[in-house]
Amino acid sequence: MGKQPVKLKAVVYALSPFQQKIMPGLWKDLPGKIHHKVSENWISATLLLGPLIGTYAYVQHFLEKEKLEHRY
Repeated sequence: MGKQPVKLKAVVYALSPFQQKIMPGLWKDLPGKIHHKVSENWISATLLLGPLIGTYAYVQHFLEKEKLEHRY
């Protein structure tokens, strides 16, 4: 019972240089997709962005107050 080699055919996929439509479905109906994602996840987005925006605003206010501190 010896081993006999089995012939395999390789399949090679390539894009034609004349048809370079790699990701056309990504850009179709982009505003609709964004609206769907935001309306589906608005609570998570609020809980994520709320503290980030609040922290940024606090830091900007503190820096401005620190800049103007020496004037008085």
